[in-house]
Amino acid sequence: MEMVVESGHLESFMKKRASPRRQPRTHATPRAAHPRVTVVIPVLNESKTIAQVIRLARRSKLVSEVLVIDDGSHDGTPEIATRAGARVLTSAMLGKGVSMEEGMRAARNEIVLYLDGDLRGLTADLVEKMAGPLLTDAADFVKARFARAAGRVTVLTAKPLLRTYFPELAGLEQPLGGIMASRKALLSTLRFESDYGVDVGLVIDAAAQGARILEIDIGRLEHDSQSLESLGEMATQVARTILERAAEWGRLQVDFLHRTREHDRRRRATDVGRVADVVRKKGRLALLDMDGTIVEGRMAVAMAQRTGRLKELTELIDRADLDPKRRTERIARLFEGVPKRTFEEVAKALPLSPGAVELIVGLRRLGYVIGVCTDSWHVAATIVRRRIFADFAIANVLHFRGDQATGEVTIAPAMQHQSGCRRHAICKRNVLVHMRERLGIAPREVLAVGDSDNDVCLLRAVGKSVAFRPKSPAVAAAADRVVQDSLASILSVA
Repeated sequence: MEMVVESGHLESFMKKRASPRRQPRTHATPRAAHPRVTVVIPVLNESKTIAQVIRLARRSKLVSEVLVIDDGSHDGTPEIATRAGARVLTSAMLGKGVSMEEGMRAARNEIVLYLDGDLRGLTADLVEKMAGPLLTDAADFVKARFARAAGRVTVLTAKPLLRTYFPELAGLEQPLGGIMASRKALLSTLRFESDYGVDVGLVIDAAAQGARILEIDIGRLEHDSQSLESLGEMATQVARTILERAAEWGRLQVDFLHRTREHDRRRRATDVGRVADVVRKKGRLALLDMDGTIVEGRMAVAMAQRTGRLKELTELIDRADLDPKRRTERIARLFEGVPKRTFEEVAKALPLSPGAVELIVGLRRLGYVIGVCTDSWHVAATIVRRRIFADFAIANVLHFRGDQATGEVTIAPAMQHQSGCRRHAICKRNVLVHMRERLGIAPREVLAVGDSDNDVCLLRAVGKSVAFRPKSPAVAAAADRVVQDSLASILSVA
């Protein structure tokens, strides 16, 4: 599985630093008849593992050179590396980044692949996986992703800072991994930090050059663990590198942080995978409509009343002649310029239907994961979700800039699926299709509750369905049971 980081597609986020090193993307080199790769391995006391790493590298027909750059090992690592067939150089100065840069400059081949000297579990096709995208000009910079729990520095330091200051790189699963490959033409323009910040610094600088960054799955590997003190020092160096790059790119301003916060909010709100991860914990799922079900009334109507737009909304909200997507977009445009806090205030004030909280608490006791699934807006659905203690919300995502609605909206990806509902391109039933694909969850394990015609497909598709105060005979007919009084009474059939 591969992930492409399209660093050039988020220009609106970037106030790029002026730099004499910044050049057009011309890192591709003509393909040689017999392409060759130099493997560079920076080491410090890796005598237990260095020989097997070298042997694996030398088995590849692509590799004509293995360089081991030693940082003053005293356990026999250089001697072992020499016997294993590597060319060993002593680094001019202590530090992984210095060794990496010296190895790159000493390499006789254009393509350079970096490996760590303490790796175990390397697969025979590692070199081909990492160098292949460079040889075919499918990428300029290749990072390895491998199966293991992400390290604490990655999770608690690197990823949060990248999401905040470099959102175009937030999709990298292992930004700190030392297994990477690129061409000397690109690497020679990048800055090699002397400490643990080197790996993430190279990624950020490659993105600055407009490089195509590709993350490749290379299987499962094992690294030596480090002490908490060492991890603390690593976190400091990684944080310093990211923040220095952010300052150089003009990304420490409050306005930029507001934009990245909004970008992250939209990303999280539209991430079907995050919802699947929540559901995976229990395996039983309840999907509840919001307007007219969890809350009395409709969020859009309440917003129109609050902002004096009721007449305009009435002309749009129930028009069957409008495509649902177009109707949703036109309604969003009605609220352009309205502050985000107004949406939140209205959502907090919507009256809950009788028994809403009791239903959620009861479903939790029965082992359900509960989601609010609505055609309304995520900014409101997430407030309602928290009010009733549900686990997640699926909804259309309004865009905000400077804390004001832009009039733009992203249709919930979870409600769209190429092989989903045959009647509607946008349908709540598609949420169930996504969950079945990702988790194998059976319809009999799903409870759905709704009140209007846009809930019908979902009600028909699940194992247990309830129409709460149905707005039409079709809704009542689609459900196993009709409830008019309190949502809490649904617990008897859950």
